[in-house]
Amino acid sequence: MKREQMIRAIAGTFILLSVILAVTVHINWLWFTAFVGANLLQSAITKWCLMDDILRKVFKVKE
Repeated sequence: MKREQMIRAIAGTFILLSVILAVTVHINWLWFTAFVGANLLQSAITKWCLMDDILRKVFKVKE
């Protein structure tokens, strides 16, 4: 799986998980959903993604 696909899969998982937690545990989990969405928007504007840097360091891949 390419890094870009991994980032999308992780973001989607975080969003779905936080919505489930908001429904079942506490509504404040929606703040996590908002945080993930804000990071997606920020990365689209600035072309920089923290998750990309993390995955690059964890898997020691340049591209």
